[in-house]
Amino acid sequence: MKSNFFQTVRKGLTTVAILATSAAIAEPQHGIAMYGKPALPPEFVSLPYANPNAPTGGKIVTGEVGGFDSLNPHIRKGRVPWQLRFLAYESLMGRSWDEAFTLYGLLAETVETDSTNLWVEFKLRPEARFSDGSPVTAEDVIWSYETLGTIGHPRYAGTWAKIAKSEITPSGTIRFTFKEPDRELALIMGMRPILKKAQWDGVKFDESGLDTIPISSAPYVIDDFEAGRFVSLKRNPDYWGRDIPIRRGTNNIDELRMEFYGDATAMFEAFKAGELNTIRESNAAKWARDYAFPRIANGDVVKSEVPHARPTGMNGFVMNTRRGIFNDWRVREAMLHAFNYEFINEKLNGEGGQPRIASYFHNSVLGMEAGPATGRVAELLAPFKDDLLPGTLEGYSFPQSNGSARNRAGIREALRLLEDAGWTVKDGVLTGSNGKPFVFDILLKQGSSEHQSIASIYKEHLKRLGIFPTITIVDSAQYRERTDAYDFDMTHFIRGLSLSPGNEQMAYWGSDGVDNNGSRNWMGMSSPAAEAMIQTMLTSQSQEDYRAAVKALDRILTAGRYVVPLWYSNVSMLAHDADLKFSDNVPVYGDWIGFQPDVWWSE
Repeated sequence: MKSNFFQTVRKGLTTVAILATSAAIAEPQHGIAMYGKPALPPEFVSLPYANPNAPTGGKIVTGEVGGFDSLNPHIRKGRVPWQLRFLAYESLMGRSWDEAFTLYGLLAETVETDSTNLWVEFKLRPEARFSDGSPVTAEDVIWSYETLGTIGHPRYAGTWAKIAKSEITPSGTIRFTFKEPDRELALIMGMRPILKKAQWDGVKFDESGLDTIPISSAPYVIDDFEAGRFVSLKRNPDYWGRDIPIRRGTNNIDELRMEFYGDATAMFEAFKAGELNTIRESNAAKWARDYAFPRIANGDVVKSEVPHARPTGMNGFVMNTRRGIFNDWRVREAMLHAFNYEFINEKLNGEGGQPRIASYFHNSVLGMEAGPATGRVAELLAPFKDDLLPGTLEGYSFPQSNGSARNRAGIREALRLLEDAGWTVKDGVLTGSNGKPFVFDILLKQGSSEHQSIASIYKEHLKRLGIFPTITIVDSAQYRERTDAYDFDMTHFIRGLSLSPGNEQMAYWGSDGVDNNGSRNWMGMSSPAAEAMIQTMLTSQSQEDYRAAVKALDRILTAGRYVVPLWYSNVSMLAHDADLKFSDNVPVYGDWIGFQPDVWWSE
């Protein structure tokens, strides 16, 4: 598997590297790439990591911690099984997870855009059908985009705000005209879910929950559910697109079932008992220690490690800079020194532990390089040098301890930083110049047992600084409500990042999210330098500028000290029934959206 994987990585990274000036697409094409051309020709048989000869049948049963009270993932209200957004809906174009950002025709037969990046046009496949047998029309597409962009989930609003006009051309194609040139927007417009307009006549789209299941054109339809307990999707035997290239060898499993549990322990016990037939493990110590139960010993269950070359993203405890105590970078740096990563890592992950996330784009060709900024990266950062935090230009890495339980050096440095920021220890309590103690709360979601363990150890370490944080655990509904409103001091934070970062970076780190509820900018950062790097990414015409802009953004984020980072793995750990299979030709993204269950099959 490894030889095939690294061939795939080389191919995928080559695609990332082809960041040359975008040539005009003079006529409709079968696919579109952010830079260069799609790797697969018009007559391609299937995605390279799919098995076009895979048998159909069987089922995949996964577990989730929490519950749900809605089956509409396209609106703000309600808790929805996250998988539905990807399994139960289709878009005009589909991703290849073997290329950095390349789309191939799905509902759309062709895509066309202009050399000035001011519009994109799609031609629907005449055979495209919704699950009820009715045709997918241009009117459905226009309605879906407008509805999602105006009253749908906030993730759709930013893109819709960039559209000057949507129209059906005389030839029946669908054209979106942009307010200003945007190379990535042509691709993003191919990735919105398409819904049936007629279903929502007289129905409030933004109020729907369990009573109305949106009709889509996807290979799977919701077959059965019980609120908060399970959702079952069945493969549609009359699915319209099973023979188009991007779908061959995908969606082979007959039933996809999601079971919901109160906590991770109950979910793991259900897997051991055979109630679930696949599970992802994020803890290396558990992977080595706890996966030795009878079903593995007798061969009914196997352990698979799926490699990848995508960015680590960020996983850790984020500090909300909207709260006064975390607005000072020296305080945030002190929190990093007090977090005894090496000790916690070994305690929870076993001897040797897991590698720590070094930056947001770590583990990829887009990650920042150690040491001072040089070359084009330094040039891009230079205009902002007076406003950049220490370490951005000079180089920054997260603190390391010697692994001992007391972490004396880290505590000393944390105290020094806190004193510089105006905090002193009085009667064993860290106190500000106003006489008020340094207090904060760590907000966690119910069922997050690993994060609760980490927070409990961290709490003990912070006592040595005279800091006595509280830990608050709430259910998933309350957690979402509070994080949407930024009603927390510190909480667990995870942001997955891709090999093709673009417009979504502004949603993650842009200053609009400081005051506007519901954004992904949980740390509340406001950085003109970061926004300038994102703009350069979106408008760059060369490999040098694009990569340099991402590397510069990585420096700004990392030196911002907004998150206490945890560990990552460059392999995904999946245990699953032996009859569940996947191809040896693993995509560059590895076990990512579009891998399980999309290209798995059952023997």
